[in-house]
Amino acid sequence: MADALVIIPTYNERENIEGIIHAIFNQEKDFHILVVDDNSPDGTGEIVKTLIKKRPNQLFIEERKGKNGLGTAYIHGFKWGLAKNYEYIIEMDADFSHNPKDLIRLYNACAKNGADVSVGSRYSKGVNVVNWPMKRVLLSYFASKYVRFVTGLPVHDTTAGFVCYKRSVLETIQLDKIRFVGYAFQIEMKFKSWKHQFNIQEVSVIFTDRTAGESKMSGGIVYEALLGVIKMRLKGLR
Repeated sequence: MADALVIIPTYNERENIEGIIHAIFNQEKDFHILVVDDNSPDGTGEIVKTLIKKRPNQLFIEERKGKNGLGTAYIHGFKWGLAKNYEYIIEMDADFSHNPKDLIRLYNACAKNGADVSVGSRYSKGVNVVNWPMKRVLLSYFASKYVRFVTGLPVHDTTAGFVCYKRSVLETIQLDKIRFVGYAFQIEMKFKSWKHQFNIQEVSVIFTDRTAGESKMSGGIVYEALLGVIKMRLKGLR
């Protein structure tokens, strides 16, 4: 059995899902995949279930009844992965903004180089973003600067969604107490990992904006993140 699980949350990703699954399975390292689908009306889940017939021991799906947010999808996946005894659990988007070839680099940072959490970072070495409008690049970049200033979190890309966690981290940070669902979810996970004194390492990656399907970004997600970091800083880890 593989020791690493890649979690892909989906909502209306029929244009990307088959391609990203094949790309992950084509890597030299054996990764298993869990798709957490929020009842996509475009049939994303049905595509995954067809692919499962060819790889029943490597590809899995958990279907949820509603669109309940990125954070809850990942927490659902984390709990599933822990129950199945995976040692390394990786967050990844379905839209190819995260390069499957970088999976092994995130894995090795934890499995070989001493990290407890490895972050696929857009900003640890300059700004490595392709095909984003400048307004969005600046919003994302300075949002991370803002988070670092408010919380003290020593991570350049605090909102990154391409992350590998050792199981010991996920077992420690009390997943049921994670409160945020969008960008703030990603910040909260890193913040709590850091406050528990886990070793976080950034792995420089190039982030490429999606070319198919629609972005799930919204103003409410950004607003949640801006207010959420203040709440995290004030509450700390009581």
